[in-house]
Amino acid sequence: MGSRKITIKQSVAESIAEVSWFLESEGLLATAEKFTDDAYNFITTLGDTRKRYRTCRDPERAVIGYKCISFKKYTIVFMELDSEMIISEFIPSKLIHW
Repeated sequence: MGSRKITIKQSVAESIAEVSWFLESEGLLATAEKFTDDAYNFITTLGDTRKRYRTCRDPERAVIGYKCISFKKYTIVFMELDSEMIISEFIPSKLIHW
């Protein structure tokens, strides 16, 4: 299985951390840790070179050539290149036009 390099922007890491901090503030420590692990593991699976992803349906992101994929109640927005995946956004799905 080939794999592309995955680059995660600072804003994506901060967005995942914000969700985790919220879960921790609700007293769900194990859930917060599991969410963070699951998010990063899912992002890692995007690097598989055998898979190609479709362009976002959101017009603003589609013009730029961004790809979108759902993760739980969130959308991961990324740029797919032959040798690299650049993860640009991790946002609640309700904030993106589908």
